[in-house]
Amino acid sequence: QVHLAESGGGLVQAGGSLRLSCAASGRTFSNSFMGWFRQTPGKEREFVAGMGRVGEGIYPPNSIKGRFTISRDDARNIMYLQMNDLKPEDTAIYFCAVSNAIGVRTLPAQFAYWGQGTQVTVSS
Repeated sequence: QVHLAESGGGLVQAGGSLRLSCAASGRTFSNSFMGWFRQTPGKEREFVAGMGRVGEGIYPPNSIKGRFTISRDDARNIMYLQMNDLKPEDTAIYFCAVSNAIGVRTLPAQFAYWGQGTQVTVSS
């Protein structure tokens, strides 16, 4: 059974940094596109970052690019999201997700497996 577990969330002041981790188990994901999403109450889940086989990260064309960095360690089945220069608007529950394909995915419906989420709160 596939299981994803996020960790590393918490409370941080604006301008600070956090590193989220997503530990995957149940199968190997080296041939899967993996991603991070975030969600705030009343809003749709938003794509934050994604990565296929170890290489270049994919980011949305907004303020996230340049501040967040995705990486993955396929030998350990772990994915990371390094978040720098955090802003109050980054406050959300952050989810990791894995698809069943290697091609770029940015929509929640394109991902088959999800973690339970980790809360990130950025104070001003």
